[in-house]
Amino acid sequence: MNVLPKGVRHVPSCLDPAAQKALLEDIRAVVAEAPLFQPVMPRTGKPLSVRMTNCGSLGWVADRNGYRYQPTHPVTGKSWPAMPERLFSLWDEIAGHDAPPEACLVNFYDETAKMGMHQDKDEADFAAPVVSISLGDDCRFRVGETTRGGRTTSLRLASGDVVVLGGEGRLAYHGVDRIYPATSALLKNGGRLNLTLRRVTKA
Repeated sequence: MNVLPKGVRHVPSCLDPAAQKALLEDIRAVVAEAPLFQPVMPRTGKPLSVRMTNCGSLGWVADRNGYRYQPTHPVTGKSWPAMPERLFSLWDEIAGHDAPPEACLVNFYDETAKMGMHQDKDEADFAAPVVSISLGDDCRFRVGETTRGGRTTSLRLASGDVVVLGGEGRLAYHGVDRIYPATSALLKNGGRLNLTLRRVTKA
């Protein structure tokens, strides 16, 4: 059995198939209004292997100017779409934090995409947890300690699973090592969506 770092929780099958489909429709509407874009690394300009968008009052972006939150889409210049009510409800059930999330980062992984080990630390306050929702194909998720190079644990995340990084695990390093293609029929053309709910400003 995998032993997760303190403050890191895995909630398998948190969303049943009907709830997954309903949330996917919400996210399709978000993407129609705020198209997926390809972020790049600040120092090198190298593209990340995921495509992304956001919903909520703020959205996370990465480009040659750095990592940051901003209220507008970097390509269209328009405000991000409102966050679906389903996500606020899930936050209320799972997060254990009074203030609502302000950003939902939507990452799309095709079968070749990965995400290197990193911390979510661009927020002004770390009191609120990070809540991560998986939709679509399975992935191998790796989570470590709050210092780089420490012990890591791998989990296979399936569609409908939720991971919470909070408390002592709020700044745990984490990443996605691989996608397992054709393990879910939720997305018509395959792939994985990861929805990350974050509180950005101090409540």
